[in-house]
Amino acid sequence: MNKVYPDARSALEGVVQDGQTIAVGGFGLCGIPEALIAALRDSGVKQLTAISNNAGVDGFGLGQLLETRQIKKMIASYVGENKEFARQFLAGELELEFTPQGTLAEKLRAGGAGIPAFFTKTGYGTIVAEGKETREFNGEHYVMEHALFPDVSLVKAYMADRSGNLVFRKTARNFNPNVATAGKICIVEVEKLVEVGEIDPDHVHTPGIFVHRIVHNPSPEKRIEQRTVRTVSN
Repeated sequence: MNKVYPDARSALEGVVQDGQTIAVGGFGLCGIPEALIAALRDSGVKQLTAISNNAGVDGFGLGQLLETRQIKKMIASYVGENKEFARQFLAGELELEFTPQGTLAEKLRAGGAGIPAFFTKTGYGTIVAEGKETREFNGEHYVMEHALFPDVSLVKAYMADRSGNLVFRKTARNFNPNVATAGKICIVEVEKLVEVGEIDPDHVHTPGIFVHRIVHNPSPEKRIEQRTVRTVSN
């Protein structure tokens, strides 16, 4: 089975549709599948529910899909660097489900493991727990959280072989492994593509059984969200 597609557009073709729930890897702009996000924008699909730690920044990452009004709902942890996100939310134009960062990661991990729900202390006694089942275990209070099962996962990895075995690099590992396993269909964008057998099995972070389509993007942009510099006087 050939999992490698010539470009991001063709990798999304026949997969993405209006109204889907799409999970996107990355943390800020670190480890985001930028080519796949741009292709998703260009596909024109709309009424999407997007699951991501954050919503990119204005004009880049998922911020592009907010500008084109393709996202109707965000399930996220942090959205503080996107003015268009804030504008749409405050105007009642965008639905938002805020989730504590660790809980969001666990909701995705549980989805990939086939676990429908789990209990966590995080959020008990706050608005995060409103409307959710709570229980007491050994004198401690917990909130029940439901796992996430996205229709499509868009992932960024450093390296893949042609079977889809993935290696993530440094902090770009962030949410990507959990996003990869949670989706019904996983499409991954990689900087380096190698033949089967070239990756040491002990170095594989996500097995290829979870990966359905691969796009080679050898020169990603890798933007920095904020850069602060100062002049040093002699």
